[in-house]
Parts: sequence; structure tokens; C-alpha cells
Amino acid sequence: MNFIKNMAITTRLQWLIWIAVFLILFFSILPVDGFIHAITFTPISFAFYLIVIYGNISFLFPRFYQTGRKVQYVIYVIVLLVTAGMARGYLIMYLYNKTMAKPEPIMIGSMLNFIIAGFLTYLLSFIFRIAIAYFSLKQQSEKILAQKSQAELDLLKSQVQPHFLFNTLNNIYYEAYREAPNTAKLIERLSDIMRYFVDESPKDLVSITTEIQFLENYIALEKIRMRHELDLTFVQDCNADLRIPPMLLMTFVENIFKHGIDKSSSDNKIDLSLIQQDGYLVFQTKNPVYNIAGGAEHNGFGIKNLEKRLNLLYGTAFELWTGTTDNFFTAYLKVPLT
Repeated sequence: MNFIKNMAITTRLQWLIWIAVFLILFFSILPVDGFIHAITFTPISFAFYLIVIYGNISFLFPRFYQTGRKVQYVIYVIVLLVTAGMARGYLIMYLYNKTMAKPEPIMIGSMLNFIIAGFLTYLLSFIFRIAIAYFSLKQQSEKILAQKSQAELDLLKSQVQPHFLFNTLNNIYYEAYREAPNTAKLIERLSDIMRYFVDESPKDLVSITTEIQFLENYIALEKIRMRHELDLTFVQDCNADLRIPPMLLMTFVENIFKHGIDKSSSDNKIDLSLIQQDGYLVFQTKNPVYNIAGGAEHNGFGIKNLEKRLNLLYGTAFELWTGTTDNFFTAYLKVPLT
């Protein structure tokens, strides 16, 4: 039973059809010629139908017709029908004569009837193929719908815990606001960052203002780790209605705080600029290079992964480069606006 349950719907359907065909053949011969003839001739005709139908839809049609070799396909179909029809006719007539008191000669006309029956079976094979394709497509559609429903359910489940955390952070924010407004503000920024990851990052496009707010929240939280005040300039000159892929600008900023900051220095200067010009968005960062471990390793996996993503998004219609000049590290990105 498990074997049958594990079968594809189209496979089970074909089994049912062929069992029905076998029974129809058997019980159509039984009243006229008896049980012996029915049990003898039914398998022959049954095998003939199998060979013609599956020989066409599983072998000849996909290998020759669908690959453009139509003349070869026609030739091989004719060979299949003539060979299978004559084999069926000769075998039936031979066995029939063996069991009859008065054998009948095998005539060309009789063979021709079996070949014509083969042609009708050949035409039937296309209906059979369409039916299989229909049920296969129906099964795939049902599977996709089931996967979609499961994905939506998983998404709802995955949102429960983050939203619980957001609500908790909001409660902590209101409690902290009474005693330490600055701490409360940082909690709010952390909540906004987490909300960005859950709600915005899965999208294909986000507004430029959302992306900028995400960067500013990240920078504000990173500043907590600094011993001294950070000299940071962020120039913004772009249309607030612009939409870009999420997390496109984050790599440069993250690299600065990973590799371009000396936390013990009081002279950390960072310049960021995000400018819209001539149908492009240009993002550029600049920071000092320090002789500390990891201080110059900007061009690592983050930049390589960004480049791969840009290739998928824009093909070759973007510019990305990094370099060091006069002890300053510069990262430059230019992408087209759609």
C-alpha cells in the first residue's frame, strides 16, 4: 500500500488506464472465442498498444520530432507501425490457426487491417500524451500552491518572535526614556535596524530614505564602541523617491568600522557621500588607513560578495572600485537608477 501511495499521480493514472484496457480486451474476446483464446490473445494486443503508444510518446517523439529531425521521425513511425502491426497480426493468426481445426491462410489484407489499427493507436498516443502532460502540470500546480501556503505559514511563524522582540524593546525604550534618554534612543535605533532586517531586506527594492536611515542607525550604534568622538560627514544629495536594492550600501560602511577605525585614536575622520547624478547613484566612502592588524583589509569577502550581487543586479552597468591614496582608503560605487 505504501508503494502505491508513494507513486506519482500520473503513474497511478497510467496503471489504472492500462488495467482497464487489459480487462476490456479480455472480456471483449471472452464471449466470442472462450477463455483460452481470451487469455492468449489479450496479452498480444495489450503489448501491441504498449509498444506503439510508449514507443511514440516516450522515444520517437521526444528524440526526433522535438529535436527538429521530423523526416526521420516520420520514417521511424512508419517502421514502428508496420513492424508492430505485422508482428501482432502474424502472431495472432499463427496461434489462432494452431487452435482451429481448419487453419486460415495469412492474407495481406488481414495484415493491412492490423497496420491500420496500429495507425489509429498511434493517433491515440497523442491523446494519451496530452492527458499525462495535463495531470503532471496539475500536480505541479498543486505542489506549488502547497509550497506557497507552507511558505506563507512559515513566514507568519518567523514573524512572531521578531515582533515579540520589537514589542519588548519598545517597552524597554519607554522605561529607559525616563532615566536615560540617550540609552532609550539607542534602543530605538536597534529596534529600527532589526525591523529593517525583517521587513525591508527581503524586498527587491526599498526607498533610499529607508536605506539611509538604516545606515545612520548602524553608525549611531557603532559610535558607542568608540573611546573618542568620531568626525563623520555624510553628504546626501538624492531624490527621496528613489528606490534601490536593500543592503547595497552597507558593505562600505561596515568595512570602515571593521577595518578603518582606530578605537584608541582621537583622530578618526570618515567622509561619506551619496549623490544622484545623470541617472546614476554614486556612493563613496573615505577614511584613514592605520597601521594596525586588519586595518587595510577592506577589499575582502564583503566587497567580493557585493561585486557578485551587483553583477546579478546590473550586469556590467555599474562601477565598483577601492584604493588607497595618501594614507586614505576610498571605496566607490556607481549604479544606474531605474
